[in-house]
Amino acid sequence: MAMEAATIEQLIKEGIPDAAVEIADLRGDGDHYAALVTSAAFKGKSRVQQHQMVYAALQGKMGGELHALALTTAVPDNA
Repeated sequence: MAMEAATIEQLIKEGIPDAAVEIADLRGDGDHYAALVTSAAFKGKSRVQQHQMVYAALQGKMGGELHALALTTAVPDNA
């Protein structure tokens, strides 16, 4: 079952409240997405830790309802 981009964005924002989230459907199939997640909560964390925070926010849906997510994380310039 495919997952809506809005659902992905909502889950990430619930798990990382200050996050700015941009989602792109890479194939138009609802299964392959790219996400840019920017949050001050990522400051001082490794890229792996940042990605783990996003995956935790997705509440185990990665690899199930959400088949593929090309993830990019960033810290805002003013953080």
